[in-house]
Amino acid sequence: MRVVVDLNRCQSYGQCVYAAPKVFRFRGTESLEYDHVPDAESDRAVERAALACPMQAITLGRAAGAGEV
Repeated sequence: MRVVVDLNRCQSYGQCVYAAPKVFRFRGTESLEYDHVPDAESDRAVERAALACPMQAITLGRAAGAGEV
């Protein structure tokens, strides 16, 4: 899975951090950091995080495999 967060839309509510703390985290008080291609074991938590985002700033997609662009 590939994760993209629209940082212009994100308002730092932190719902993603609570839903998937291994993938999303704050640096400082408002700067969101996240793993763009988290481990497959985190897929369900990342899906919950995307659904929980009140600004709908998280987009999920398929990670490119070997040989894909």
